[in-house]
Amino acid sequence: MTSPSLRRLIELPGVADLEFRAVMKRDFAEPEARAEFPELDACSVALFGLTADQAEAAERPADWDWPERLAGHAQVAAFEAEGWDVTDDKRRPMRILGHFNQQLWLALRGVAGTLPFQAEDNKPEKWATAWAADAARFRKR
Repeated sequence: MTSPSLRRLIELPGVADLEFRAVMKRDFAEPEARAEFPELDACSVALFGLTADQAEAAERPADWDWPERLAGHAQVAAFEAEGWDVTDDKRRPMRILGHFNQQLWLALRGVAGTLPFQAEDNKPEKWATAWAADAARFRKR
């Protein structure tokens, strides 16, 4: 189970549908798929403001450690350290992670692109709702 404080890549608009397509058709997850499936770049631009090709061409700082080149599970751990969950519902690295990992790393580190908007979570914390329920029961006595 993922931590509630982690943002999930698969929950961003359009990403779950693309991940499902990659499950159904393995070639969809391959880097060459971007040429055949423009919806990958369209989703990337909508989320991060740049395509995978633009992310590849972006100039990195001199001290860039190339986290986008890490193996799947190592990259999952690195993203979790930055507050992002890039796994599917079975806690495996997403099949389409290779289509979005560069953009996400660049945006996270403020080099290029932007992070997708996330509305503030205004749900009360569990302890607050528990206290409210206890107070309501107390008043009924």
